[in-house]
Amino acid sequence: MISTPKEELIARLRKVQQVIVDQQADACIITTSVNQFYLNDSIFNGYFYILPESDPLLFIKRPIGINGNGVEYIRKPEQIPDILNQYNLPLPRLLLLEADALSYTSVIRLQTALNMPKIANISQKMREIRAIKSDFELNQIRESAKIHAEVYSQIPAIYRPGMTDIDFQIELEYIMRKAGSLGIFRSFGENMDIFMGSILTGNNAQTPSPYDYALGGGGISPLLPLGANGTPLKNGTTLMIDMAGNYRPYMDDMTRTFAIGKMPEIAYHAHQVSIDIHNEIWETAKPGTLCSDLYLLAEKKTKENQLEPYFMGTVQQAKFIGHGVGLEINEPPVLTLRSKEALQPGMAIALEPKFVLPGIGAVGIENTYIVNENGLEKITLFEEALTTL
Repeated sequence: MISTPKEELIARLRKVQQVIVDQQADACIITTSVNQFYLNDSIFNGYFYILPESDPLLFIKRPIGINGNGVEYIRKPEQIPDILNQYNLPLPRLLLLEADALSYTSVIRLQTALNMPKIANISQKMREIRAIKSDFELNQIRESAKIHAEVYSQIPAIYRPGMTDIDFQIELEYIMRKAGSLGIFRSFGENMDIFMGSILTGNNAQTPSPYDYALGGGGISPLLPLGANGTPLKNGTTLMIDMAGNYRPYMDDMTRTFAIGKMPEIAYHAHQVSIDIHNEIWETAKPGTLCSDLYLLAEKKTKENQLEPYFMGTVQQAKFIGHGVGLEINEPPVLTLRSKEALQPGMAIALEPKFVLPGIGAVGIENTYIVNENGLEKITLFEEALTTL
């Protein structure tokens, strides 16, 4: 198990405390799993109560067995005021909550229990804090990327004529778990269900999905309409593999595309355009580069090669070409035309300019890069060409 150094946790807590001070709030309550882990190296059912200067309090419902200073077991939030009184702490007048993640009922219950303080949102600030990674975090992403490449090297050995995309994904997921995959990955946003990744072949790559990922797919059930749907892997189609690099708490992201038999020339051409976009961004982007400029570069390359109808989908085209990665698969920044963000040292970004070709499938690659002082460091080091299975 990888433990976060104590000084790292203290530094993270100080950043949140500074947000509390900047917003002139009295306290902050963290309830989401990913932010609890980020601040405390553990996940519990309850409330991580952060004050601007004092040590935090942990109001824990489950599990039992957590010990330490400031740990208090509760059954319900209505017990919090009495405990604060025992610590000679006043009730907050302005309270920061993860309003992008908490249900309305949870917010109202907390607010009522704490004698109706004013509520403000800290969700976006938490995402901004997490977007800039420390060396400790970046090294975990590098480690995950290395294992990710080792898993992908076994892809050709999995393929057998007559397989469906589901057959293939099941065998790849087995290899992933044996290599240390956590089995899930977390994503931010409403209705963003967790799964191990996406495999698309043939016209299923055109199927729109309700989820805010780059590409869709029909899935095997209306309960999870995303990814592989039982389509046979047949000659003349592609197999795009975008399985999560969740081999450490901090993730990388990588997509590779394989050809089943001989492909039409447009498939090789569009795939190479994706690689060309990567190479130009890799060579030119640096701290201060606007995320919108990266999108414009990809859009320009796409138009020059007359591939606009296929860029990031057909029936439903995604409006971004990349995103940050970390504890969640979709952290800031977002590489989109409307973005106001710029690259900063310590960010980890996944770049995924892709094309969907009717009757053939999806082509293109995705790599993860770390933003260093002098430019981008590519960490997903695996063959990028359209390889034939």
